[in-house]
Amino acid sequence: MPRAKKAVVGSRKSVSLSVPVYSLAGRETGTLDLPKEIFGQKVNKALLAQAIRVYATNQKSLTGSTKTRGEVEGSTAKIFRQKGTGRARHGAIRAPIFIGGGIALGPKPRQVRLDLPKKMKKGALITALSAKAANKKVVGLSGIDKASGKTKEIAKLMEKLKIKSGVIVIGAKTDNLTRAVRNIPGIDALSVNSLNAYEVIKHDMLILTKEAIEKLSKLAIKELS
Repeated sequence: MPRAKKAVVGSRKSVSLSVPVYSLAGRETGTLDLPKEIFGQKVNKALLAQAIRVYATNQKSLTGSTKTRGEVEGSTAKIFRQKGTGRARHGAIRAPIFIGGGIALGPKPRQVRLDLPKKMKKGALITALSAKAANKKVVGLSGIDKASGKTKEIAKLMEKLKIKSGVIVIGAKTDNLTRAVRNIPGIDALSVNSLNAYEVIKHDMLILTKEAIEKLSKLAIKELS
């Protein structure tokens, strides 16, 4: 039994991380090797869940607001005398117990910001990329620098590749690509500097350019150093 386990582990290490590469016309033009330092790591589900929770929380805007008894309109005079009425004693009509009064312990606009160390952010990104590669949800894209910026061009490409939800990762932000994907539901374009674990997991497919992989490789080197 122990020998069988060793054989399985050895076979996993020998797996080549290569993905097909497509042109803007949707034709397969070859393959692209993915660095194991980024796409072949063990998936840390706990770290990934923590990174997604931090990102999602920081994107929230808590704008709900209610008025306290000091902010609602109304008289501050005592509504009836203290004793002799047979009723409970009360002060102003603006008290929370009355209809139209203030709200006790209601929400107020606030900012909730969670922090995640840079090393954990990078680790979460690498584990998200590795999860996509393990699930065969990664493809390459060439000739993106020749994109015309027309939505129709990218829409046809996504249709040929049968991708309804995907993020195109490029080395540096380009106006043409950003403009092209802006009106395509489920498709986004991000530079490597803007990429995070949440965006990787949010989309079904990961579409990478060669320049993006080179930048991600440099990121992995800094992470491991």
